[in-house]
Amino acid sequence: MLEFDQVSKSFWTGKSRKVILDRASFRVELGRSMGILAPNGTGKTTLINMMAGLEKPDEGEVRRLCRVSFPLGFMGGVNHRNTATDNARFIATLYGLDPDYVEAFCRYIAGIGEYFDMPVGTYSQGMRARLSFSLMLALEFDIYLIDEGMPATTDVEFNRRAGSVLRDRLAQATVVIVSHQAETLEKYAAEAAVLRDGKLHQFGSLEEAKALYDYTA
Repeated sequence: MLEFDQVSKSFWTGKSRKVILDRASFRVELGRSMGILAPNGTGKTTLINMMAGLEKPDEGEVRRLCRVSFPLGFMGGVNHRNTATDNARFIATLYGLDPDYVEAFCRYIAGIGEYFDMPVGTYSQGMRARLSFSLMLALEFDIYLIDEGMPATTDVEFNRRAGSVLRDRLAQATVVIVSHQAETLEKYAAEAAVLRDGKLHQFGSLEEAKALYDYTA
């Protein structure tokens, strides 16, 4: 279970205070994937980062009582001065996994050939996204976090390989995905919520969430 208990988060923009969450309480139960609808600029990425533990709340508590992934596409744990080989083996060690397996898995999924043995800092944005995606898929989590604003790849063969593994993972895991478009959520979640004015309004169906989202848009 992933739980937010009276969580508040805001930022000073230089002119005003932008409120992301205002004493919000909600939970994500294992086995019940959730889509979160939120207009652009309301803090979708901040919310996902808080779920992952990458950002801390101003007040309240975020409880992660299961294995929660880093956001799909997140590169914060990757050392850009090291090669993908070094990064894959280091992350495998951190998670108590077999470094040989994680390296081989990431080499296959990322499909970047000889670049896998070059410093990540020399990669294009697409290559970095492929490495990050492969690293996340090499690890198994109870809850996977997906942010629509994450870097994407247009490589068809990579999408085929990674998409097949991702579908297998998500068939057995719980997903939290944030987007400003309801159509994006339909692929992953039956239940949905709306982030609006610092509150997360949860609903039992995507249709109910869409009704509030469209009404307040």
